Amino acid sequence: MLEIYNLEAGMPTVEQAEQLLDNKLLQAKRQGVKALKVIHGYGSSGVGGKIKKALPGMLKSRVQRGTIKGYIRGEDFSIFNADTRAAFLHCPDLRKDSDLERYNNGITIVLL
Repeated sequence: MLEIYNLEAGMPTVEQAEQLLDNKLLQAKRQGVKALKVIHGYGSSGVGGKIKKALPGMLKSRVQRGTIKGYIRGEDFSIFNADTRAAFLHCPDLRKDSDLERYNNGITIVLL
């Protein structure tokens, strides 16, 4: 199951966004979600850009702790990317996502 989460809603600070994301990851895992499409923006408002820059570090630490299985940046979300193809096996719904092949740098796919 794929779920969409708009992390940029309400224009949180990076610190607030990290807490919101942690809460959402925990909730999604409890609900059996396999992948979470996180909308974080790409910087047109200034706030989204800060979150986008901080997100890989946040997610990398969660991979290392075993909280998440991995993540794919929106600009890498393509059938030509090995991580994306592997993610299809984990969450087949990703094949139907509207951002596939759009190289959308305002989103990140998080694998749970």
